[in-house]
Amino acid sequence: MKAITMPRLAMVAVAAASLGLAACNDPADDATEQAADTVEAQSDAAADALEERADMTSGTPSEALENQADAVEKAGEAKADSLENKADEVEDQH
Repeated sequence: MKAITMPRLAMVAVAAASLGLAACNDPADDATEQAADTVEAQSDAAADALEERADMTSGTPSEALENQADAVEKAGEAKADSLENKADEVEDQH
């Protein structure tokens, strides 16, 4: 049985919050926010996989994988933030 990691728990919380607000939003806004959630979830999963590989190695390769995981996670968050900002713009127009 896999342990529930903090990123997975956060992803579930974000998804639940998004569904709770879905009834209040414009369809275009909803689609953009869902895309942002998907991007963030995929980047978190990729970063988790890299971190797991880093845990199986040591030394410089491990550090490189950890750095790559951090970069993937930051890039995913930046892309998700950009999409969320676009969703906010759509919402503000209505």
